[in-house]
Amino acid sequence: MMHDDRTAELFGAMAEDALRIEPLSEGAVILRRFAAAQAEALLEAVRNVADAAPLRHMTTPGGFRMTAAMTNCGPLGWVTDTSGYRYVTDDPDSGRPWPAMPGVIRNLAREAAGAAGFEGFDPDACLVNRYRPGAKLSLHRDRDERDYAHPIVSVSLGLPATFLFGGASRRERPYRIPLHNGDILVWGGPARLFYHGVAPLPDGRDPLTGDCRINLTLRRAGPL
Repeated sequence: MMHDDRTAELFGAMAEDALRIEPLSEGAVILRRFAAAQAEALLEAVRNVADAAPLRHMTTPGGFRMTAAMTNCGPLGWVTDTSGYRYVTDDPDSGRPWPAMPGVIRNLAREAAGAAGFEGFDPDACLVNRYRPGAKLSLHRDRDERDYAHPIVSVSLGLPATFLFGGASRRERPYRIPLHNGDILVWGGPARLFYHGVAPLPDGRDPLTGDCRINLTLRRAGPL
């Protein structure tokens, strides 16, 4: 691991333009401001997705309501309820297929994966998360996909957040990574099953998203 929470303050003191490609560990990298120029187009695409499949607070298998609101686009969508975590082709709220993945989102994910060293990434699932102040995501691993050879691409839009990036064991202390509008985090290879999460979102207001952060998490979930 190339930095930890003891150096997080340094990132805030450095000019954003100086932070382009920031390695985290083998297989994991931050692409600073990679999506900033497309933020408005991405948010418009998210609004269209949410019009067709509204954001909702899902329930974990243990019966806990998730604090981030979620929806999906693409051939497969990730859901959770008392039956477990899984990918499904249809929105359980409407019974209709998830909205198609907008080209601006899919193309960005492919470009970001390539810039991080993962050529040929073709996502079939995009989970949209909306965080409002106080919302968080507990440490977990993305392991509901069929093939771990493909990376995870995570796009941050709107309010800044603190990403928690751990290791192969839940016992490893996570590193606290500040993420800002337009930052993309890509992890795969040796880091593909590392634990990660999001610290509670602080209060704030962003000119594009208002009082929230939007996160797009893209994966290859089904068979090739």
